[in-house]
Amino acid sequence: MVKFLLILLIISLVFRFVLPVILRLLVGRFVQKQARRYGQQFGGGASPFEGAFGGRPAAPTPPPAGGNVRVDFVPPKQDKGTPRDFKGGEYVDFEEVK
Repeated sequence: MVKFLLILLIISLVFRFVLPVILRLLVGRFVQKQARRYGQQFGGGASPFEGAFGGRPAAPTPPPAGGNVRVDFVPPKQDKGTPRDFKGGEYVDFEEVK
C-alpha cells in the first residue's frame, strides 16, 4: 500500500511540476516554427512573433517633432442627410395586441 501511494505521489508531482515546463517549451517552439513558415509564405522573412521570441525587435518610430501630426488616411466626407440612392424600405402596418 505504501509503495502504491509513493508511486502515485511521484506521478502527481511529475504531472504538476515537470510536464507544464516541457509543454511550454514544445508549444513555444511550435509557435515559432509556424510563425516563420507563415511569415515566409506571406512575404518577407520577418515573423510577427520575432521580437517576442528573441529575434531582433522592431525599431520604434520617432514621435513627430514640433507638435506636427502626420495623417496617413483621411476618410472621404459624406453628405449630411439621407443618401440619394436610398428609396425607402418596405413598411408593414401592425396592431398592438393587448
